[in-house]
Amino acid sequence: MDEKKPTPEEDLAKKISSEVNKKIKSKNEGKEILFGMGVFGIIGWSVAIPTLIGVALGNFLDKRFQVGFSWTLTFLFLGLIIGCFNAWHWIKEKSDKEQSGNMSIDK
Repeated sequence: MDEKKPTPEEDLAKKISSEVNKKIKSKNEGKEILFGMGVFGIIGWSVAIPTLIGVALGNFLDKRFQVGFSWTLTFLFLGLIIGCFNAWHWIKEKSDKEQSGNMSIDK
């Protein structure tokens, strides 16, 4: 009933312990560098693909319809926004998965 709130020092120690355990685990598996490069690759492609699709679609619409603005620029920005959202979502999901995995290891 009388649960004590952890002090900031205890919270910090727990976070550091969690990070150390992650580093040790990934170092033991030998995947730290490759995993980091893979993450950058996935993030890059998740932004690049929607951006290129937006440019291609915009270019097609520019050739097809003559209007007072550029469809290419419009869809370039739209593709970039969608790509950044994809990357953010992927990183958040991966981070949440790691956090839940660490909680089960720490307990």
